[in-house]
Amino acid sequence: MASTPTQTVTPPTADRSTGKTFFGQPRGLATLFMTEMWERFSFYGMRALLVLYLAAPAGKGGLGFDPATALSIYSVYNAMVYLLALPGGWAADRLWGARRTVAIAGFVIMTGHFLLAVPATASFFVGLVLIAAGSGLLKSNISTMVGHLYEGPDDPRRDGGFTIFYMGINLGAFVAPLTIGTVGEKVNWHLGFAMAGAGMALGLLQYLLGSRHLSKRSDVVPTPLTADERGALLRKAGFWTLLAVVFYGVVALSGHFTVDWVTWPLTVAGLAIPAFYLIRIKRDRDLSRDEQSKMTGYVWFFVAAAIFWMIYDQSGSTLNLFAENDTSSTLLGFDFPASWFQSLNPLMIMALAPLFAWLWVALARRAKEPSTTVKFAYGLLLIGASFLVMMLAQAAASDGTKVSPLWLAVVYLIQTVGELCLSPVGLSVTTKLAPQKYASQMMGVWFLAVTAGDCVTSLVQLAGANIDSQGYFAFQGVLAVLAGVAVVMYRRKVVSLMGDVH
Repeated sequence: MASTPTQTVTPPTADRSTGKTFFGQPRGLATLFMTEMWERFSFYGMRALLVLYLAAPAGKGGLGFDPATALSIYSVYNAMVYLLALPGGWAADRLWGARRTVAIAGFVIMTGHFLLAVPATASFFVGLVLIAAGSGLLKSNISTMVGHLYEGPDDPRRDGGFTIFYMGINLGAFVAPLTIGTVGEKVNWHLGFAMAGAGMALGLLQYLLGSRHLSKRSDVVPTPLTADERGALLRKAGFWTLLAVVFYGVVALSGHFTVDWVTWPLTVAGLAIPAFYLIRIKRDRDLSRDEQSKMTGYVWFFVAAAIFWMIYDQSGSTLNLFAENDTSSTLLGFDFPASWFQSLNPLMIMALAPLFAWLWVALARRAKEPSTTVKFAYGLLLIGASFLVMMLAQAAASDGTKVSPLWLAVVYLIQTVGELCLSPVGLSVTTKLAPQKYASQMMGVWFLAVTAGDCVTSLVQLAGANIDSQGYFAFQGVLAVLAGVAVVMYRRKVVSLMGDVH
């Protein structure tokens, strides 16, 4: 999920003092590149193991959850990472500033990973909560800090800087399953989780040592809380925390507590909060008629994106279990762990993203570049097609046969192409359609589409859907294809709602 915002020639103060650059970019980019690379290494390495560990029998060192519960926990966890990006941005704006917020986030994430390394169920779930909270704090602020390295949107180095930064994301995501996944599956689950913690520790150390090269703007708290606001916040936080502790304490003491008491409320919240947030913005009377119209148009993109992420984010859950249980782990005589499949998407992103960037520019020169709505339709059609291929793969594995790994390779290729059609365009259209009043919040709204999609997946799994059936993949695949067709059919209406945005 990468974007490439545009970029004054005057280098930041830190560069003037050292005279050094990072591939012609501000020196601080190296700090943020390495921090993000190691954070993504820890995030995707742990993610490659998560559902496999949850579903592995206790005799094999896992937690022994049934597949549906394991998948639901994974989906809720992933949803919370993106949901918490909203308060993560708020924390930087009102409490600590971006630089301090990212440092706190790194420490919280590192602590969470090391708690996963402790062979105890309670510490494992506390660790998941900390990783989700820390990821939300970091995700919403580190990209902002990259932008702070440049003097303004017209700096010619800005696009290149963001491109380098996002290569760090995919580099960390590519290496993580090959290393952490191998150690976790072949040696010890908890040692794999500890490797993820060590990766985040390296990223945090790099960040603290190199923070002197970052822009002074990253230290600023744009709208700090007043003393009264801070007191009110502490009271509210204390009240809700106490209420949760008392409620779950009663449930636990009554002997009725199960993981469903956590997954169901979080799933409902993950669907209700995005809906509430969109309705609140849409009904804001401060918005002009043009802004109201654009927000109506944006709802189309939001729903389409939620359907896309509903399928796409199952790469680390449903498809990961399919890789473990139904896919041959041998190719050309070489055996490999199931978690290695998680490296395919970032590898394909690094290979195909430059090609797509060139393609859109080339088509634009010929006045043939697809519109935003059509690109969204392509993304939905492709993500739907990927699950229709999975339906065929499930049919091939229905008699107990382990299918060729090429099935999953094809699925990931189709999904990656779909992502490159939809994700960068979604980031762009979010900034273009954002009402002035909510300009700084709309990127968090875009992340809420991921939350909503993951929570729909969790809802399906909690309702007892059979993930080993062809119908499971067929239903979602057809739904995405129909959504893509609907976007094409109603594209003129959506374009009219978008006003001067094209």
